[in-house]
Amino acid sequence: MKNKRYFPMFVDLSDKNIVVVGGGNIATRRVKTLLQFTRNITVVAPQMTLELLEMGKAGQIDSQIRPVKRTDFVRAYMVIAATNDGKLNDDIYRVCKEEGIYVNVASDKDKCDFYFPGVVMEDELVVGITASGLDHKKARRVREEIQKVLEKAAGEEEDDE
Repeated sequence: MKNKRYFPMFVDLSDKNIVVVGGGNIATRRVKTLLQFTRNITVVAPQMTLELLEMGKAGQIDSQIRPVKRTDFVRAYMVIAATNDGKLNDDIYRVCKEEGIYVNVASDKDKCDFYFPGVVMEDELVVGITASGLDHKKARRVREEIQKVLEKAAGEEEDDE
């Protein structure tokens, strides 16, 4: 299948409900990025990283330490499937498609309504980078270079003041 192009669209997530299924390192990275844009994040997994557990205890996220249920998606705007169970990820994808919920299966670029970008933020600037699910290392290198440029520009602005 030819790789589809995805339109880069910046969306206000501040009042949207996001569900992340999975409690490992990928889920943790996704949650940390999403927390910069919304506090309406529910993480559902039988086990979670210490970092996710701490975020739950601090009230930054709603952490549900249990298997996922279909009802977890009732009010979801967006779902991230970041489990190590391919069948479960497929089931999550199917349910989200049936319900019209945006879904991203972290382990399968063909089961993504959107790609999760590398994000660079500096003051009011927000930059999202993706390599269309094909080359994560390249996207990371570009993100790191953009971060350096933005930090340098911010430093130069301070010098000008």
